[in-house]
Amino acid sequence: MIREKQAWVINGFIGILLIAALVAGTVFSFFQQQFVLGGICLILAITLGSGITLVQPNQAAVVIFLGKYMGSIRREGIVITVPFSVRRTISLRVRNFNSKRLKVNDVNGNPIEIAAVIVFKVVDSAKAVFDVDRYEQFVEIQSETAIRAVATKYPYDTFTDAELTLRGNAQEVSNELTAELQDRLNVAGVKVIEARLTHLAYSTEIAQAMLQRQQASAIIAARKQIVEGAVGMVQDAILQLEQDGSVELDDERRVAMANNLLVSIVSDHGTQPVVNTGTLYQ
Repeated sequence: MIREKQAWVINGFIGILLIAALVAGTVFSFFQQQFVLGGICLILAITLGSGITLVQPNQAAVVIFLGKYMGSIRREGIVITVPFSVRRTISLRVRNFNSKRLKVNDVNGNPIEIAAVIVFKVVDSAKAVFDVDRYEQFVEIQSETAIRAVATKYPYDTFTDAELTLRGNAQEVSNELTAELQDRLNVAGVKVIEARLTHLAYSTEIAQAMLQRQQASAIIAARKQIVEGAVGMVQDAILQLEQDGSVELDDERRVAMANNLLVSIVSDHGTQPVVNTGTLYQ
């Protein structure tokens, strides 16, 4: 596996002055009819001139000479590097990639639509050029693969806190997506800065049915919570009455009171109390 290394370079302005001096020496030698010396100066000037390279900020130039990797240039400005070499420019700037809306199945088998934005940059120009073919396309394909892999691990949504969900735990899912994608892009010399979901929804063909199912699940979850709370309130009320000693309840009256309290608390509508004022034969 190829790793990035520094290519041989000299300061571009010094190199240009040296080339100018060689050109001047060539002209002077030809006037003096010293053609051998003039030819040598001309060849040296052309050789150095072929190595002139201009590198923009946040770019790297990968130097290739006779099919061999000679190194990378990260020094911005004008420089002179290996003569007669091929230089391929690689951007080191931070870039965004917006994935397409992908249709995948969550862990429960429900079809969903999901998309993400990937923020990345090249950190190893040699890997980006030599270890993968067209690293931009490689990033796109691996991003979609990672999104599919993460989406199939979790349910779209639940009404309990027992497990992670795609909708309710966006930060955790984004962190896992970043780690998953980084593992896939290390070979390309790419660093994933951030990966976040930008779209998450049920597929259109089941959206209405899943909405009804979601509403039913919400009602069941709410009812369960209400019942659990009501039972606790009734137990506390009866226990407090018996501890105060203000009321003595036998088993039958305890059951009746618990039933009445549960009905009052759990009922959707306000209950109408019936006041017992005694009987005609008391």
